[in-house]
Amino acid sequence: MGEALPAGWEMPERFLGWLADQRRASPHTVRNYRGALEHFSAWLAREGRWQGDWARVTRSQASGFIIESQRVLERRTVHNQVSGVRAFYRWLRRTNPAVANPFAGASLPRLRKTLPKFLTESQMREFLAVPDRLLANGSDPFAVERDRLALEILYGGGLRISEAVALKHGDVDASGVARVLGKGAKQRLCPLGKTALRRMGEFRRSFFPAGSPADPVLVKDRTGTGWNARDIQRMVKRHLQLAGLPEDITPHKLRHSYATHLLNDGADLRVVQELLGHASLSTTQIYTHVSAVRLQEAHRLHHPRP
Repeated sequence: MGEALPAGWEMPERFLGWLADQRRASPHTVRNYRGALEHFSAWLAREGRWQGDWARVTRSQASGFIIESQRVLERRTVHNQVSGVRAFYRWLRRTNPAVANPFAGASLPRLRKTLPKFLTESQMREFLAVPDRLLANGSDPFAVERDRLALEILYGGGLRISEAVALKHGDVDASGVARVLGKGAKQRLCPLGKTALRRMGEFRRSFFPAGSPADPVLVKDRTGTGWNARDIQRMVKRHLQLAGLPEDITPHKLRHSYATHLLNDGADLRVVQELLGHASLSTTQIYTHVSAVRLQEAHRLHHPRP
């Protein structure tokens, strides 16, 4: 940014604090919302229209911001920016209902529909087999089993990376069901699967037999220090390279793979919604489009009258 923040910034700071402390929003979300508010207020200041009073921002100004943002930003970024500012105004109206949300009903650029990227089931098997190859080649057993456990947790439970790194041993019961704190501080139950549960037990018995329920499930070293999201992202990329798979698959796309594979094998859409922690069924429905594409391709390849 590089620009001094304009007057009136105390309200956004209170909003961002509420977002982090009360809504338990991730640092990533707080950072994005801060960026959206900084961008909008800096735009107002450049336009010479900023008096430091958020309640005086007009619909015309909001529309001008959206129009001009489209000239320099991707459509998805414009949507994200407006989403952040709208959330701020919703919060502001809680303290002062007389404040109007200038972005309410604002027209946004149409987004191109894109299907989420994911690994096929055969690709996932290749990906999850990489640790066995590394062990056979003499790699450090701790590092290999550490990585293997992270991959099994991400795919076995369909967890967001922030949920995986926050997972403690005390959050997982003996049957392998994890109590996860997701977006908006909403708690849900996520079965991790027998394989992930077995790997978790073996890893703990081998390297941390005296551990406590408060210990993180995913650790980066033998001291038991919890892993961070960036390190896990790098690890996933490294394993994709070793498996010869597309390197643009991220930990979040492993979650896409999890959802797609469940639906392909007959899982109910609403059950998958609950497992993923989606607030809206429409968010989960994108994976039915993925399944439909797979069915169309199978029909094209194998039906005698394509």
